[in-house]
Amino acid sequence: MKKIKEVIVVEGKDDTKRIQRAVDADTIETRGSAIPDETLDLIKKVAQTRGIIVFTDPDFSGEKIRKAISAEVPNAKHAFITRKQGVPNRSDGSLGVEHASVESIREALNKVYTEDDSAGEIISKAELMKDGLMGNPSAKKRRERLGEILRIGYVNGKQLQHRLRMFGISHDEFLNAVQQIDKEETHD
Repeated sequence: MKKIKEVIVVEGKDDTKRIQRAVDADTIETRGSAIPDETLDLIKKVAQTRGIIVFTDPDFSGEKIRKAISAEVPNAKHAFITRKQGVPNRSDGSLGVEHASVESIREALNKVYTEDDSAGEIISKAELMKDGLMGNPSAKKRRERLGEILRIGYVNGKQLQHRLRMFGISHDEFLNAVQQIDKEETHD
């Protein structure tokens, strides 16, 4: 089993159990989107020695936690699963890392991103609109798919440009993903 050097920040104990079935790793649990100060202090301390990987659920709360940690630990790494990968088997469960397959978790941890706001603006808003990712009836669906392909999670139109720049997505990576979406839509 692969050993992960960084400490993985997850939302709860079920996420920890699932992560530990996939890899040999230590975790810190936020226990919800309102992260206690003591937990945030622990995350900051661990980030200085071992590094951290934020691996939250692909939903609003998970994104809120991700943003709060990023504000305190700008060099945090990020792992993402898609919404499809986080769907529970039961109808009454909520979306989450605890429902992802062991393979999905390993794949996400192999494609970890580090934020890099120093990267220049690579993809313009005009290009995002031209490629149907903003201001288009199918823009949300296309952004969801773009987030899955690039493994950067889902964001709304206002946040997309920032997310692409933040994770250093190259123009070629972006174009390849858009081409893949276009191909998939023509085959539907």
